Amino acid sequence: MRFFARLIMARSTAATLTVSAAALLFLAGCGQDESDAVGVLEPEVAHDLSPLEYAEYVRDKLSVDAVWSHMESLQRIADENGGTRAAFTPGYEASLDMVSDQLREAGFEVETPEFEFERFQIAAQRLTLGGRDVLSRAMRYSPSTPDGGVAAELVVLPTGATGCTDGDYDDLDAAGGIVLVDRGECSFTEKQQAASDRGAIAVIIVNTEDTLIDGSLGSGPEARVPTVLTTRGEGERLRDAKDEDVTLLVDAQTSIQHSRSVVAQTRTGSATDVIVAGAHLDSVDEGPGINDNASGVAALLETALLLGPDPDSTHAVRFAFWGAEENGLVGSTDYVDGLSESERLDIALYLNFDMIASENAGYFVLDGEGNADEDAEPGPEGSAGIEQLFRAYFDSAGVEAEGSVLDGRSDYAPFMATGIPVGGIFTGADEVMTEAQAEAWGGVAGRRFDRNYHTDADTLENSNREALTLTAPAVAYAVAFYSQEIDGAYGVPARDDRELLRQPVS
Repeated sequence: MRFFARLIMARSTAATLTVSAAALLFLAGCGQDESDAVGVLEPEVAHDLSPLEYAEYVRDKLSVDAVWSHMESLQRIADENGGTRAAFTPGYEASLDMVSDQLREAGFEVETPEFEFERFQIAAQRLTLGGRDVLSRAMRYSPSTPDGGVAAELVVLPTGATGCTDGDYDDLDAAGGIVLVDRGECSFTEKQQAASDRGAIAVIIVNTEDTLIDGSLGSGPEARVPTVLTTRGEGERLRDAKDEDVTLLVDAQTSIQHSRSVVAQTRTGSATDVIVAGAHLDSVDEGPGINDNASGVAALLETALLLGPDPDSTHAVRFAFWGAEENGLVGSTDYVDGLSESERLDIALYLNFDMIASENAGYFVLDGEGNADEDAEPGPEGSAGIEQLFRAYFDSAGVEAEGSVLDGRSDYAPFMATGIPVGGIFTGADEVMTEAQAEAWGGVAGRRFDRNYHTDADTLENSNREALTLTAPAVAYAVAFYSQEIDGAYGVPARDDRELLRQPVS
């Protein structure tokens, strides 16, 4: 995820989560037997069941063991290819082959649409304090410094100032300086923009933990000044010696590369009321990307294999495994941009599954209603219904989900931008779990939902299998429900109404 469980179990590498009695009863009905992993559902079973009953039937058939097995395969691919599955790498191509081969073997007609993207790499980077190296990492899409780097006074924001707004600099002269600011409260992009607005020539962002992570400023004009991340310990060292000279060198290079996504659609169901369900297939350069996002890929792939290419469905289902999400949602955006207006109107809704097995997991549903916080905006018409379906799913497991703001950090963004209703689930990324969340869901308050986000520690070992027992069946549940019904309490606009009702949402 570019940006993005409440069960507890004691594990040496994952968060401890509590399982409510209701959730235990719920999970007992979900498929765990490997024999259920890939198969054909009973013929015409949907004719005898309501859409919700059919969703429960498919949910219970999904094998979490099989989902975990897919994640193991993607971990193995990363291990065999330099520890990464990033777009345009051998690890990504092997991941794409794994998914497309299994879909073809199941009888799907598979497309692998190609696209080009701007690949960003750091050729050289160095931060020094008084001539001594400081542990740091340049942020993705950071501009380069001039040749030879820059040397300037360190401008340290006072305790409590987040660096998110212009007002945080009212008592500081940042012009020509290198700003040191703590992580948190707003995005990396907003922090460097606020510093740039006050004339800073570079920014150093201090992590809340004593580790380095991969961060992004977003591509294009959003990235204004060279920006690096450093650890909490190095941040303290910089503050203590703020009168010493600081130098920064960033040599960022870009190249145009090509990659592919994987798309497969059922042969049954209405082709003018298509359900698109997607998960991004790539990782960041720094790691194998197992929670982010082998977890979503594995659950969606297993759902596709379970339904097969000819399910007893009213609406066609299009399964999409996107490339280069970590490079700026490139695969999904290119796909949506390439559709005609009529083809977009044929899409009833889009479901997104990105990071569903976070170590210190929370349970979030994409906020279609626009009430996750005071600044949230609703999604396109119909998104609120999708949110309510996922909330009802979690409610049935005895878990109260929270809303996750539609901030455009995952592959739902290009669909939302054309007015297509969107929804999905998410177990948390670099946000910190609150005391209230820990009490409600289990987990560790004050710790990030996924400490391994965008690092080489985003591995199978650090993914939360117990959380997956609730989230993976949610994928099958939602896809199965909407394959049968797109109106009613959880519905979206009908085909004849879409042209009038669809309004782009940024």
